[in-house]
Amino acid sequence: MLGIAFDGVQACELLAFNKPDIIILDIIMPHLDGLGVLEKLKELYNDEIPIVIILSAMGQDKITQRALDLGAEYYVLKPFDIEVLFKRIRQLNVFSGKGSESIKLKADKSLGVLIDQDIEFQVTQIMLDLGFPAHINGYNFLRTAVILSINEPNFIKNITRNLYPKIALGFETTPSRVERSIRHAIEVAWGRGNASIFQKVLGYSAEEGNPKPTNSEFIAMLSDKLRLQTKA
Repeated sequence: MLGIAFDGVQACELLAFNKPDIIILDIIMPHLDGLGVLEKLKELYNDEIPIVIILSAMGQDKITQRALDLGAEYYVLKPFDIEVLFKRIRQLNVFSGKGSESIKLKADKSLGVLIDQDIEFQVTQIMLDLGFPAHINGYNFLRTAVILSINEPNFIKNITRNLYPKIALGFETTPSRVERSIRHAIEVAWGRGNASIFQKVLGYSAEEGNPKPTNSEFIAMLSDKLRLQTKA
């Protein structure tokens, strides 16, 4: 660790003489806030700034988007799980090419997450096989929900409080609209009657008289399946 700064001005002074691999930056700081530090970083490093992870208790869309526009790679809302932060640091370090491993990740700046492109492809393929129409909003919301839940299983524990608001923020809509659209997408796919695919992929059969899976059941089943596959 190169150092700790307790305000934005001190942070800029420290960064003027060092180029760390990763900067963990708070938005709210005395003298100069985190957005101001990000603006200064572009001057200090000629636009090739280090990896920046923003920590903040503020989740306003405009502030989040401004931080990402200024070059931040990831935005973490307080309170947060420190182990999740460590995981993100390792992923971002690999993504930048500084790590020893090579994995296919892309930054989804609308959601502030890193997405494994292989997982993204698998989710997309399975949902199309299950009969989800790609042109409806629920398809995109559900696809995003599964990908987020693969990365962070804790999202499943309370999808109303955790998952729907996260998706809503990324798509600039409301959590209730996300919930309704996902429910509609599942109803459409279930109504098409592709029971063999549901059985093969999820082990959940329409032929046994089961009701259609709830939002949380479907997201949990598919994300768990793909998470286990990636560990195999």
